[in-house]
Amino acid sequence: MRVPSSWKMTASKLVTRMISHVIVDLDGTLLNTDGIVTEVLKEFLIKYGKKWNTKGVHKIVGKTPLEAAIVVVEDYGLPCTPEEFMSTFTPMFSDQLCNIKALPGANRLIKHLRNKGVPVGLASNSPKSNIEAKISYHHGWKGSFTAIVGGDEVVMGKPSPEIFLEAARRMNADPSNCLVIEDSLPGVMAGKAAGMVVVAVPSLPKQATSFTSADEVINSLLDLRPEKWGLPQFEDWTEGTLPIEPWYIGGPVIKGFGRGSKVLGIPTANLPAENFSALLSEHTSGVYFGWAALATRGIYKMVMSIGWNPYFDNTEKTIEPWLLHEFNEDFYGEELRLAIVGYIRPEANFPSLESLIARIHEDGRIAEKALDLPIYACYKDSPYLRNS
Repeated sequence: MRVPSSWKMTASKLVTRMISHVIVDLDGTLLNTDGIVTEVLKEFLIKYGKKWNTKGVHKIVGKTPLEAAIVVVEDYGLPCTPEEFMSTFTPMFSDQLCNIKALPGANRLIKHLRNKGVPVGLASNSPKSNIEAKISYHHGWKGSFTAIVGGDEVVMGKPSPEIFLEAARRMNADPSNCLVIEDSLPGVMAGKAAGMVVVAVPSLPKQATSFTSADEVINSLLDLRPEKWGLPQFEDWTEGTLPIEPWYIGGPVIKGFGRGSKVLGIPTANLPAENFSALLSEHTSGVYFGWAALATRGIYKMVMSIGWNPYFDNTEKTIEPWLLHEFNEDFYGEELRLAIVGYIRPEANFPSLESLIARIHEDGRIAEKALDLPIYACYKDSPYLRNS
């Protein structure tokens, strides 16, 4: 498998110093705030006869609230000042705080570090009161942080290193012994300027190549390997797979890009991604597995990809399940239900079609074996699948 160079930890970036503390960002790193921000902005802009443009979302990621307000007001030519924008937008956003979900791997990471006695700080450009309001909806989070630093508690927000240095000071930690986990370029710049080790988890699709200053770039928190940095490793990986909180989707099988059987020799049972746009925004791209039910045929083992398939350079995020069974005919239009129960790896690019096909078959072998384990096999009897 060829992993994009931005995902690799080069020899020059190997860290030998002792990492004893972790400092994490909140929005886009632990919480899926972007989706809520987008929905509230859409509603706000309608009042001015404007339409939200997703192409400009990268301009506000990682900025302070005022900086983001300035960008929005200028980009859309709004007849209000940034301060007036914030006075209206902030209450609208606050009403939706209870709907912000944790990103995949966030709860797992917080629980792991807490149980292993690793001090964790939270450093966000958001105001302190806003941070505390957001994490109050997530059980056990507030008590897991040794220090919480908001953007209103420092003179300059990210990309200034001040907020990370303040977090280290409150934790009585040497900055050089701190690992920062960030989703934005300003956050990565701030962490490096503070003299800390930085792992980037880009929240924007296809932006990984921009994070060259980070010590490592990973696809999601599911792919974080703490032992690389001298921290206790996760103990939940089994047979090359990671158990996840199951999630369920279903719909009619549709024709996809026509490359599954024809190009790859691997027939996928595609679902209409537009029906699951909200759900797709909650789950990171990558290769997953689980169980698939066809109402008139039965329940089968399944491996699937979610994402942009870098080799084919998709422009939209797709769901492409591969049922690990030989069928004699197509079943377009039939109802397909999926129980996704485990994770294998991040999506990656490949140097050739042959290497891509080989990796897909390897994913299939991993899923086939793993689904016989009791931790995964029990979901075959899920009422959601049995009642399809």
